Amino acid sequence: MIPGFLARAVELLLGRQGRSLHFKAAGAATVVLAVVILVGSSLVVAAERGAPGARLTTYPRALWWSLETATTVGYGDFYPVTLWGRLIAAVVMVVGITAYGMVTAALATWFVGRDDERRRHRVRHAEQAVEQTYAEMAHAVHERFDRIERILEGGGRTP
Repeated sequence: MIPGFLARAVELLLGRQGRSLHFKAAGAATVVLAVVILVGSSLVVAAERGAPGARLTTYPRALWWSLETATTVGYGDFYPVTLWGRLIAAVVMVVGITAYGMVTAALATWFVGRDDERRRHRVRHAEQAVEQTYAEMAHAVHERFDRIERILEGGGRTP
C-alpha cells in the first residue's frame, strides 16, 4: 500500500507536463524529504537502540523527532545520543531545510510570475489602445488631406 501511495504522490508532484522547472524541483524535494523522514526515522531507531540515555527507541517517537528536525523546530524533547544517530540527524536537517527552501522559492516564483503576467496584460492592453488611437488619428488626417485635395482640384470651392 505504501509503495503505491508513494508512486502516486511522485506522479502527482512530478508527472504533469507543462509545469515549470521550479515546481518540478519543489515536488522532487518534497518527495525526497518524505522519504528521508520515513527512512531516517527507522535508521535512527536502529542507531539509538540500546544506547544509554537514548529516547528515540520507537518508530513513532523517531517519526516525530524527524518531523521536528526537518522543520527545524527542534523542541528538544527527543534527540539522538549516538554518532550514527547524529549523522542521520544532520542529513534530515539539511534535506528538510533544502526542501522547504525550494518549496518557498517555487511559491515566490509563482506569485512573481502571476504579477508579471498581469503587468504584461496591462501593457498589451495599453499598447492596443495607443495603436487604435493612432489609427483613428491617421484616418482623420487622411480624410482632411483628401478634402483639401478635392478643394484644390475643384478650384477652391468647398464641397
